[in-house]
Amino acid sequence: MHVKAGLQLLTTAEAAEYLRIKERKLYELVADGVVPCTKVTGKWLFPRGDLDRWLLAGMARPHGVVPADPPAVVGGSHDPLLQWALVESRSGLAMLPEGSEAGYRRFLLGEVAAAAIHFHDLADASVDTNVAIVSAETGLYDAVLIGFAAREQGLLVAPGNPLALNCLADAHARRARLAQRPEGAGAQQLLLAMLAREGLTLDAFETALVAPTGPDIAQAIRAGRADFGVATRAVATAANVDFVPVALERFDLVMRQRDSYRPRLQRLLGLLRAPAFAVRARELGGLDVSGAGQVRWAP
Repeated sequence: MHVKAGLQLLTTAEAAEYLRIKERKLYELVADGVVPCTKVTGKWLFPRGDLDRWLLAGMARPHGVVPADPPAVVGGSHDPLLQWALVESRSGLAMLPEGSEAGYRRFLLGEVAAAAIHFHDLADASVDTNVAIVSAETGLYDAVLIGFAAREQGLLVAPGNPLALNCLADAHARRARLAQRPEGAGAQQLLLAMLAREGLTLDAFETALVAPTGPDIAQAIRAGRADFGVATRAVATAANVDFVPVALERFDLVMRQRDSYRPRLQRLLGLLRAPAFAVRARELGGLDVSGAGQVRWAP
């Protein structure tokens, strides 16, 4: 058995013995693309942890022990790159953008196959909040957190930034109208954290509207119904509004391990490692996808 950086890699013979099948059968599974493996210098290697999750994905259990298969929906936060990836991968997965907290709660209830999350710690910006939250959830003993992107978050403002807004203090001084996100949305959590750091509160601003997604904030600014709001650079680029960078955040996908090996999510996860995914990320801007598809946490 080979061990590298804590990752247990089995040879073909070791993997066949571990799975209690013949090597010939294992090669058939590799050829069919149904068993997790990687090829290094011409030799097949099998991550033991991935083999365990692959086995769990196909395990038969008595009725009632495992919840019914979740709907083919990715809930949680909206992201232009994720929206593109769901279509481009031909995964058959729909998107239900309600914000990180709402999507996460749906995921815990089995109402979505995965949730896109970007939580923020209001007291400590250095905390890896996505990992902290899912690792503390006792019901996620069979879940996995997959990295999607690191995203630039900031203030969306009108083209040309006519009010010269570079921070929330500027927005307060110029009585700029705020487009908020719903309570529990990751962007709203970031806004509250920013306000706390600058000694301000939401009550100090005129709220023009509460927008369901980042693109809705951008549209409200373009239409003159709001002066600023919090969203990603990718949203600003797509909507042709100006962007003031504030923070870099983790944007991840949380899903059950058994579901991660099923065809719909496999097609989506497969695209994260394709060159076209990185190209699209560069086009949108403000996205670091070097860690896309990597397991960031698993119990």
